[in-house]
Amino acid sequence: MSSSYLLSFLFLSLIISTVFSDINADKAALLRLSTAFRGRTLLWNITNTTPCSWQGVKCNTTINRVTELRLPGGGLSGEMPLNSIGNLTEIRTLSLRFNSLSGLLPSDLGSCTKLRVLNLENNNFSGAIPMTFFNLNNLVRVSLSGNRFSGKISDRFNNLIMLKTLYLENNNFSGSLPDLKNLSQLNQFNVSFNRLTGSIPSSLVRFLAPSFLGNSLCGGPAVSLGPCPNNNPTNQSDKLSGGAIAGIVIGSVVGLLLVLLVLFMLVRICRSKKSSRQVSMSPMSPVKPPEDQFPSSHSTIVAENHDIENVFSDRKDTKGRVRGKVCDDRTKGMVFFGESFELFSLEDLLKASAEVLGKGFVGTTYKAYLDRDVEVVVKRLKNVSVSEKEFREKVEDLGEIGHENLVPLRAYYYGRDEKLIVYDSMPTSLYTVLHGERVSKEALTWVIRSRIALEAATGIEYLHSLGPKVTHGNIKSSNILLSEYYDACVSEFGITQLISSRSNFKMTGYTAPEVTDIHNISQKADVYSFGTILLELLTGKNTINNDGLDLPKWVKSIVEERWTIQVFDPELIRFQNSEEQMVTLLHLAISCTSKHPERRPPMAEITRRIKQICS
Repeated sequence: MSSSYLLSFLFLSLIISTVFSDINADKAALLRLSTAFRGRTLLWNITNTTPCSWQGVKCNTTINRVTELRLPGGGLSGEMPLNSIGNLTEIRTLSLRFNSLSGLLPSDLGSCTKLRVLNLENNNFSGAIPMTFFNLNNLVRVSLSGNRFSGKISDRFNNLIMLKTLYLENNNFSGSLPDLKNLSQLNQFNVSFNRLTGSIPSSLVRFLAPSFLGNSLCGGPAVSLGPCPNNNPTNQSDKLSGGAIAGIVIGSVVGLLLVLLVLFMLVRICRSKKSSRQVSMSPMSPVKPPEDQFPSSHSTIVAENHDIENVFSDRKDTKGRVRGKVCDDRTKGMVFFGESFELFSLEDLLKASAEVLGKGFVGTTYKAYLDRDVEVVVKRLKNVSVSEKEFREKVEDLGEIGHENLVPLRAYYYGRDEKLIVYDSMPTSLYTVLHGERVSKEALTWVIRSRIALEAATGIEYLHSLGPKVTHGNIKSSNILLSEYYDACVSEFGITQLISSRSNFKMTGYTAPEVTDIHNISQKADVYSFGTILLELLTGKNTINNDGLDLPKWVKSIVEERWTIQVFDPELIRFQNSEEQMVTLLHLAISCTSKHPERRPPMAEITRRIKQICS
């Protein structure tokens, strides 16, 4: 009996010593990593017997091994040494993204055969991906974007048959894309902004165009990438005869003439209808207040008391518009959009009490309090440079735009001295809740801020989807309006096109550096302005102040100094469980505010990434 007890004791001692030797080996590997890195790893309490309590380290208590290492945005710098990560043979998740790590990936990374998630994006790693990397057959997510890896993308990625996410954008990969036909579970893929050439393989054509931008690729999911040239020699038997070619040419010309004839007839019909419906616009002269005076809270829009009936004494007709709708003489020239609204006249607006919401180079914005408990927002435009006909056409085009995250136009008025655009009123704006003196930011949790970012991005993305030249032109936090439940809608889209390019245009904290003319604001410039709003949401900083703060420049300088956590609004720091999401959104905002327009992602990509962050 004593010998059996002794054997049991020795066996148990062997198991215990093995378990502790494994965790001690993991601790030694992490200490080697900490010695090579600077940043958050210096905060590890190395006197602890186990590394499982260290920040960013998680263990499986059953096997007593390190299974996760997450240090995103930890200000890490240095090179990843051998015998560090490679010795964590039970690790499942490794996330060191948004740091400043450099050098080559260690060749022993392939020893982590249990690794399922590898995220090293936005560091400064260089060189080629080590071949041992392709032994990690359990990987389901790989993100190496934003480094300096070079060489070809090996077709040995096909070995990672479990792979679901592969992000390799913003590197220096060259050559052609391999046909990753074995990766049947791959559902997220991005190789944009490398130096890849050739055609997109059939196994990857299911991914959208943003996954391939910034290369010299052809074919695939979008016409914008261009078709691949056909270099195959054509057999003589495949050539068309001269008679067939002549027949095709003649048929095409006849078809084109018929199409032009039909279009000509349709234009003539539309013009005749428009002429029959056109409003007879006699000159009007409503009183214009001095340029240097604006009504204060609860004053009237027009300060001087004139008989409003005299203004319209020579109007012949106030009915009829093609798309906007003037309902009766009572509206006195106001043109309305939609069906569900409370009618009011220009006289009602001029007599209403109002408060100034803001002043800018486009004009002054008021909230007007009409009778019957109706509130509207009135934009009083200045320096309008377009003709009356062009003004009406442009505003009515804007009035037809409808989306749940865009504030719709309710009405407009065009007169000789007054041009007004009327919107539905909303309780507050993003600028007010972030920077208002009598407003507490405690309610602006991470969930609410990220939702505001997503809804604003969705509205701007919809605008951009209407055409490559469709822009907002004046994106700022005061134009992001909020409901009482913090639902976000984007306001005042497109009206900069009505203003003279020689007006008092001034660069603001939201204006992209390449913009010098309000008529030449591109969609990339809109992206810069939206990126500044993201920074405003995350930092709580006011871009419109007397300190001359360049918010994007300030944020980048702090991040480059490895003190990422210092940029965040103190009200957000309380939500520690969202730190990784906040850092991810911060770096998206930084890419949106790049000085180089071609490096800014499109709004569709921005919306997609914010959705991923929020989820």
